[in-house]
Formats: sequence, structure tokens, C-alpha cells
Amino acid sequence: MTNSIPEIDNTDALLVIGSNTTEAHPVIGSAMKRAVKFNEARLVVIDPRRTELAEGAELHLRPIPGTDVAFLNSMMNVIISEGLHDEEFIKERTEGFDELKETVKKYTPEYVEEITGIPADHLQEAALIYAKAGKAMLFYTMGVTQQITGTDNVKSVANLAMITGNVGRESTGVNPLRGQSNVQGACDMGALPNVYPGYQKIIEEEMTEKFKKAWGVDYLSDELGLTIVEIMNAAHEGKVKGIYVMGENPAMSDPDVSHVRNALENVDFLVVQDLFLSETAELADVVLPAASFAEKNGTITNTERRVQITRKAIEPVGESRADWEIISDISTRMGYEMKYDSPSEIMDEIAQVTPIYGGMSYDRVEGEGLQWPCPDKDHPGTQFLHKGKFSRGLGHMHAIDFKPPFEMPDDEYPFLLTTGRMLYHFHTGTMSRRSAGLNELHPEGNVEISPVDAEKLGVADGDMVEVESRRGKVVAKTWVTDKSPAGTVFMTFHFREAAVNLLTVSALDPVAKIPELKICAVKVQPIEVTSEAKA
Repeated sequence: MTNSIPEIDNTDALLVIGSNTTEAHPVIGSAMKRAVKFNEARLVVIDPRRTELAEGAELHLRPIPGTDVAFLNSMMNVIISEGLHDEEFIKERTEGFDELKETVKKYTPEYVEEITGIPADHLQEAALIYAKAGKAMLFYTMGVTQQITGTDNVKSVANLAMITGNVGRESTGVNPLRGQSNVQGACDMGALPNVYPGYQKIIEEEMTEKFKKAWGVDYLSDELGLTIVEIMNAAHEGKVKGIYVMGENPAMSDPDVSHVRNALENVDFLVVQDLFLSETAELADVVLPAASFAEKNGTITNTERRVQITRKAIEPVGESRADWEIISDISTRMGYEMKYDSPSEIMDEIAQVTPIYGGMSYDRVEGEGLQWPCPDKDHPGTQFLHKGKFSRGLGHMHAIDFKPPFEMPDDEYPFLLTTGRMLYHFHTGTMSRRSAGLNELHPEGNVEISPVDAEKLGVADGDMVEVESRRGKVVAKTWVTDKSPAGTVFMTFHFREAAVNLLTVSALDPVAKIPELKICAVKVQPIEVTSEAKA
């Protein structure tokens, strides 16, 4: 997030795109509802589904999935046409506006209604609410990014914020909500195929030399690594021979999981380091038992860039150990001795090699923590980014045209499937489905289908249906509800019994290499269930 969670309380408008915030990020969702109820913030939700947050919105736009660039360009078209763009901010802080202005000319609300299904007057109203607010915060999650145009979508979101001057000020900004605990910290620490910790690029010789010296090694590769889908493709082809998986369950969470499972079975050596025997761990040659957050000391960096200490509540159960201890021992046995006595020593090393964490230490992040960038020990941390200046100098606007998704419904597969999360379970259910209370609240996966489509198919609420794509099929009960629009079905990916990623496509965004998990074509068919099966 460019800005901070408490700033939600004082914003004038909230634009939430592709985010089921109250279920996937309930703390932030509560803050949004509080801002609307007590501070009269205006809330616009853009999401194909009628989520709880959408029900409380002043305006809910329901686009056809995969049309984000079109409706964002249309909002910019309205803002520029109405003279509501921030000319001073654009002139002093950005570049590329003239090209952007020319590109969005054709994206009138009437033109975009044909692409997105959003009524033209609703598009215009959403644009005016956002542009006329004194302070507007924009939020998005994987509904925006998990598309083959994810990079284009994010650039368009940034364009919208920049043309209205909603960046670099309190209670504004572009705020992606991170999907899992410490996923922000993992990225910060270099768990990406193209950067060292602190987003320092491996292709820059200066960075490579810096880390060779810091880590006491003679060689570090300057070749870009592979993303997770690329790794699985390479493993399937026999080019990747071994995989080490930590706290991840690609045999459930990745697209086209039949392909993924074949890839995992094809490698010479698979190691899984996790709390429980996940679907991926079941395929492993070696399983290393890792301690949970409650069994170890360390730090977590949350979605607002805040680094906080977590403290051990109980001793590790059984043979489980902290991740850093396992990695240190393996590294030492492989010839690179790592000498750490505590996580605080690791934090000190992070500060030495990672400029955005340069002023942090265990003592300093006590209590409420610190937000990066925090470059030195006298720095108080950064509440919001880009005050006065972007990190690259001028903010670059990108002129982007709409491109359709990789796979859309047709005569053979007439429904559009989209996926997401629910409040009661987390990710692939490795932890949450071991909770009796959560399983009692929601014991199984469903196919969320509109009443219009249910009537056409001749199915009622609770009937069994088969959902099939070009990659696989799953069986689950229907949930007939107007949450999903006609023509679209929705499933979560928490349930192995109805593993929705058997259906999804592995087509990638060409830049970020993120798969299009949110959009694929399926057919839905009712199935007969015998009385014995029902029993």
C-alpha cells in the first residue's frame, strides 16, 4: 500500500476494484465500513459479484470479468472531459499525459458499456465521485492482478490516481491489499526471481557485487529466475530437476493443477517445508516440519509496509523448527555456514543490505512497528509514499488499450468461471480446514450460480452439478444466489474435494508472469445423485 490503514478513517471516497475486502481482508473491510458509516466517505465498488462490501456501497458496478482496462479508461475519459483532472499535479509530477489523453478519447461510457456491461451513466457517476473527492483512496486485489492483462490493469489504476492527484497525500493513494500473512515481507526479502532483498535488481552489476561481498561468496548469478508457473512448466519438461516448497501448496493453489501435479511428480527431488501434510507435501520425497507463527520469534511485514515483531507463545510441537533454523542447517551442510543465534541478528543483517529497512532493528520495531522506507536509525518510518516526488522522479503514465482475456465463453463452454476466497477458510485450507469450528460453519465448496442460470439448467439450491473446462472437471453443490451475475459462476479454491484449479488456465501476463486465475470458460451440467450416494 502506498498509504496506511488508519488513513481510511479520514478519506472522502473509497474506490474498491476486484476486492472482496470484508471476507479476504476483514480488518481493512471493517475500516472501510466504519469510514462510510461514521465519516460519510463515499464508497464505489467495482466487482462482478455482489459482495457484502458492495451491498453497502453508494455505487456498485458489475463489469464482465477481464474488462478492467476498458472501464478504467472510461473513468479517465469522463474525468478529462469534465475538466476534473489535476492539471498542476500532472504538469509538475508526471509524464505521458498527452499520450494517455489521446488513448482514452474513444473510451466513452457508451462505448465501454458494450465491452463491460456497465451502464454508461454508472461509469460516469463512478468517475465523478472519485474525481470530485478531496481525498480518494483506491484499493485493489487479485481480481485486478490475476489476469493476462494484470500489469496493464495496475498501470491503469496508477494512471487514474495520478490524473486526479490522488497520490503522495494522506488518505489517498494506490493500495493493493496483500493476500497472505507476510507476503509483503517475503517480497521485500527477495522472494522474487528478479531482485535481491529490497527490490535491488540482480541484473545490475553494482547490486551483485554488493551482495557477493555481504554474503562472502565469489559468484552470484545475474540471470533472471522463473516464476512459479514457469517453474512448473519447466519441471514438466524435465528442465527443472528439484523443487523446494516452503509454506505453499501449488498442488491446490496453482492454475491447471493436473499439469502442476504431473510436474511435481516429474522432478527428481521434491522437498516441502510446512506445518501440515498438504496436498503438495503428499507428493514430496522429504517433508520438513516447520513451526507456526505461534512457535517462533520473528518479524512480519504487513500490507501497509509495517514491520512488526511476533513472539513465541509456545514451544515448537514435535520435531518442528523455525524456518530460518532449518535453512541455516541445510546451508551449513551444503558448505555455506550460516551463524545466527536469533532472529534479531538476521534483522540486523537485513538492515545492513536493504536500504528500505536500513534504520530498523528489533528494539526499534517494538510496539507498533515501523513502516518502510526507514533508511536510518533516526528515521521515523514512512506513513505514505511519494510525498513531493515519485521514487523514479516523474510518475510515468502509460497509454493502454483494452485487450480481451485469454479464454472467454463460447457455445461449448458457455459460462465464465471466476474464483476467490471466503471469510471462513484461508487459501488452500491447509490450516483452516483443520478447525472443527470453521468446518462446521462452511464444510464444503459450492458452485455459486445466479437464479437465472439455475432456472435455465433446471437446478435448485443444493443440487449437485459438474463444472467442466478444457482442462478438467469438478463436482459440487450449487448455491443459487444473485451474488453472481447471469453467465458467471464463482467457486473458492479452499476445498480439495472441489478443487477449482483443476479448471483454471495457466496463461500468463507477459510482464509479471501472473496466471489468469480469475477468468476461464466452463460448462455446468446437473448430475443425478443416487439415494445411496445421498445417504
